[in-house]
Amino acid sequence: MSAVSRLAGRNETLVAVTIVILALVIGLNNPVFFTVGNAFDLLRSTIVIGIFAMAVLIVIVSGGIDVSFTAIGIFALYATVVLLRENAPDAPIWVAFILAALIGLGLGLINAFFIARFRLPTLIVTLGTLSMFHGFLLFAIGNQIIRDVPPEMTAFARSVLVSVPLTRGTANLHPAILITVAVAIFVWWLLRYTMLGRSIYALGGARDAAERAGFNVPRIQYFIYGFVGLLSGIAGMTFGSLARQANPQDLVGTELMVIAAVVLGGAQLTGGRGTVIGTVLGVVLVVIASNSLVLIGVPTVWQQVVIGVIILVGTGLPAIRARRAKQQATGRVTP
Repeated sequence: MSAVSRLAGRNETLVAVTIVILALVIGLNNPVFFTVGNAFDLLRSTIVIGIFAMAVLIVIVSGGIDVSFTAIGIFALYATVVLLRENAPDAPIWVAFILAALIGLGLGLINAFFIARFRLPTLIVTLGTLSMFHGFLLFAIGNQIIRDVPPEMTAFARSVLVSVPLTRGTANLHPAILITVAVAIFVWWLLRYTMLGRSIYALGGARDAAERAGFNVPRIQYFIYGFVGLLSGIAGMTFGSLARQANPQDLVGTELMVIAAVVLGGAQLTGGRGTVIGTVLGVVLVVIASNSLVLIGVPTVWQQVVIGVIILVGTGLPAIRARRAKQQATGRVTP
């Protein structure tokens, strides 16, 4: 019975139940929701936000916050497209991904430098670099939409992993979903089975305690924000390849949706807690809420309201539950 109670009390279980209820409400009102085509569309929508969410998870677990990852992603995408068009237009798609990842890594290390070297607040640093990276992109590299992307990006956009015949046309699942799955598996392994992962949790739990335990906090922070930049570059290139264009105005502005997905999945903004499974469930919940409410006639404007309510409830209930558990524990200890 205690095991069942613990399972029911886990944040991941609450999010999973919410997903099931929301899916039933939408699906029973509009059976299109349960079609293969809609399922593939939802999976496609999780690709980029899922990669970003894995990066944000690591930052939040460490007790920090990063809002510059979308600017890094679009900067890496746009710069990569410009470089390839001018120097190697026929380069394989993996070259584009590596180049974008390296550019993202470099930008992420800029964040790491200010955070680790000067111990500045992570939110302040990344707010500043968000504006700096995006502004530099618009005014120094280019502010025009590039639709004539390298041919390998177009070929990648047309590739298919799974194709299911339908009454009208076919439903196709893009192979980019494998990138998201690979990133999620790597982050899960990193956080669960490596000393670096344990040090990230320790840093989020209490920085002073982590330092006393012998962890090199600046080195950990360099890894965290460099890794976030690397994943952001990959996410940006994935987004641009799927869209078949490089628009400097894309992605920036979606930071809160990604952070909300991670927090909904159980990651605490104070650090020290968060799981890959919870984050994946949070991404699924946010994607369903933002992409499928139109199927039951919810106007676009009200969709934002519904997402806001889900975020408030999804983050508020675990916080209330944790506070009550702490009060009960204090009551048992206090005479």
